[in-house]
Amino acid sequence: MMIRDVHIADRPRERLIRQGAASLSNQELVAILLRTGTKEESVLLLANRILNSFDKIQDLKNATVEEMMAVKGVGQAKAVQLLAAAEIGKRIHRRHSEGRYVIKSPEDAAAYLMTDMSSLLQEHFVVLFMNVKNEVLHKQTIFIGSLNSSIVHPREIFREAVKRSAASIIVSHNHPSGNPSPSPEDIEVTKRLVEAGSIMGIELLDHIIIGDHRFISLKEKGFMG
Repeated sequence: MMIRDVHIADRPRERLIRQGAASLSNQELVAILLRTGTKEESVLLLANRILNSFDKIQDLKNATVEEMMAVKGVGQAKAVQLLAAAEIGKRIHRRHSEGRYVIKSPEDAAAYLMTDMSSLLQEHFVVLFMNVKNEVLHKQTIFIGSLNSSIVHPREIFREAVKRSAASIIVSHNHPSGNPSPSPEDIEVTKRLVEAGSIMGIELLDHIIIGDHRFISLKEKGFMG
């Protein structure tokens, strides 16, 4: 079925206007971005095939132009449209404003980090450097790879903290498996950073482990005291 064969009231654009964007399926939203299908299939079928090419819709934000164009029916223009839309979504979700982002709870930290970290294919160890008002001064990826106490050395983290005049830090890493449960190595690294922070006078506020849109706070779990 081509889009012209769909009753006008049920077409994605008309439904969005009438009912709002939230009422549309992922397939319909992608179809609106694509605008047209191919000679062989409707824009809705093309949208569905694109979604089926990725494990989940969140993976679109990390896709490359080449990966998009590998889907039959997606040329450079369509690939660029989809990636531009994905980037807009990422920037909006980061909730960056002219003022600095304030973290008052583990939920705040997870919300700040989740969009970028929840679907990474490798482990990333990220540090948030905070001022005395718990505002984020700087965010930095310290290393990429499996968490290991010999790799995550406190001196690298606290050297940057001193450079940024940070009063405290929050560290975070992701588990590509999707399960945010801490490993013994995660707990060991956390305790080392707590001790180093105590000596430096720069408090480690929390260690957030990001899974598949889930997180665990090691502070809440009692692994930092």
